[in-house]
Amino acid sequence: MIVIAGFYRFPVDQLDAVKPAMARMIELSRAEPGCGHYAFAHDVVEPGLIRVSESWQDEAALKAHAASAHMAEWRAASAAHGIHDRTITAYDVTGSRPL
Repeated sequence: MIVIAGFYRFPVDQLDAVKPAMARMIELSRAEPGCGHYAFAHDVVEPGLIRVSESWQDEAALKAHAASAHMAEWRAASAAHGIHDRTITAYDVTGSRPL
């Protein structure tokens, strides 16, 4: 399994405008084969900070996601709404346990 964690930063005045593109990205990504989890979350302390959380079955699923039409749409929409920072990291996970 591959877990993705990171964040995007948007101008605060663009958050409402970018929400429809965020919702579309989430819905279409969750429907992809191999997607275990896909979410964006507003940080409650830092306005404009969007946390990213994903999990993918394997590298093939992640690569297909990266090459999808809705990923290209998301990149264009996020640029149009002033994204000014993007840090995303992939972690290869070999096991898990409940906490």
